Amino acid sequence: MKLSMPRYDQAPVLVVGDVMLDRYWHGGTSRISPEAPVPVVKVEQIEDRPGGAANVALNIAALGAPALLVGVTGRDEAAHSLADSLHAAGVQAHFQRIDEQPTIVKLRVMSRHQQLLRMDFEEPFNTDAEALAEDVDGLLAGVKVLVLSDYGKGALKNHQALIQLARARGIPVLADPKGKDFSIYRGASLITPNLSEFEAIVGHCQDEAELVAKGARLMNELELGALLVTRGEHGMTLLRPEHPALHLPARAREVFDVTGAGDTVISTLAASIAAGEELPQAVALANLAAGIVVGKLGTAAISAPELRRAVQREEGSERGVVSVEQLLLALEDARAHGEKIVFTNGCFDILHAGHVTYLEQARAQGDRLVLAVNDDASVARLKGPGRPINAVDRRMAVLAGLGAVDWVVSFAEDTPENLLRQVKPDVLVKGGDYGIDQVVGAEIVRAYGGEVRVLGLVENSSTTAIVEKIRSK
Repeated sequence: MKLSMPRYDQAPVLVVGDVMLDRYWHGGTSRISPEAPVPVVKVEQIEDRPGGAANVALNIAALGAPALLVGVTGRDEAAHSLADSLHAAGVQAHFQRIDEQPTIVKLRVMSRHQQLLRMDFEEPFNTDAEALAEDVDGLLAGVKVLVLSDYGKGALKNHQALIQLARARGIPVLADPKGKDFSIYRGASLITPNLSEFEAIVGHCQDEAELVAKGARLMNELELGALLVTRGEHGMTLLRPEHPALHLPARAREVFDVTGAGDTVISTLAASIAAGEELPQAVALANLAAGIVVGKLGTAAISAPELRRAVQREEGSERGVVSVEQLLLALEDARAHGEKIVFTNGCFDILHAGHVTYLEQARAQGDRLVLAVNDDASVARLKGPGRPINAVDRRMAVLAGLGAVDWVVSFAEDTPENLLRQVKPDVLVKGGDYGIDQVVGAEIVRAYGGEVRVLGLVENSSTTAIVEKIRSK
């Protein structure tokens, strides 16, 4: 399955559900309390993070998608902390504030990256369901996906009303379900239970075949568009009517903390679908994101650069020989990390010491080097009959093995001007006795503020000379 990084900036998503504040007290432990056999934690840092539905919205915003949030809080310090954090992250939050009820807070006491204790401060909210539905209805016109983030805390009391509001506008509805009655999610486009939540509804599944069969019956019964069962170390399974089951393996290299992993899955799914991705691709992206988040401590959001780099690894475009599409994805990630892009091009028919020295000098002009190589037909037009000596795939394989080269890409035209317009490097480098204005593509690069540099060539190093020497013998 081919993956690419979606245009999340054009994918507004509305999240409705149970918001909460995840609060962390961090400190060291060096002794046991004389009052009871428990460790004493000297609190040195207090950290607040949006949790529940607020974490889903935060994850969507971290991917670069416009995120809107509707939820219920108290009128207290925790609600202010939530609002401030969400506003700083660019989330447009709309809270129904209820007097004399506390905002849900989950307090975790941490020491040396280990959770020692969790304390929950919560009461089920007496939500005004009609007022919440009015808020949602007023926001739906500007979004492409609705997410119901249900933690069973009382914010969502009218699931069907919200689903029908979205369906009337042709907006997909994704639900992260809770409880033992999934009928409240009838008609949703997709629900994302974990395995234990799924089995609480359909019964224990002995194997994948039984999971698929019971999932199909559940989809039919609830008129669901699709069902995604997250299965921990066994990955996730996507079920769709009249499609074969799609099983994706877990992608985590090391599991550190599963807190918020479900939020990451549904947020990445929602943003990807809103950006126009097909469901299997959106699920694959969500699987990659989940593999990242479980390697972090506590409730955490996945950034667009993190996901982009995971997509690069998946597509084999971290470095080496790449397609133009893979190159552009890799460059987007490099620029997100503040890296300076250098571009050079040539035939590189028979690699020699002059090429190696030149490419090392070119790489020294920035952080990443893109090497564009003429394909066989363009080399023949430029160099004449009998050239190239080596086919383009072999030339690119050898060049990709050089430490100075990050990405090697081919082009079919006589000049790399079309490729330059797409890559837009920070520095265009050429070797030889050129004036800067004589470098092909110089006017393109200088027009958007890039630099053009000419490097000298190593003497007595020439592919043409090597070819003539071989022919003469």
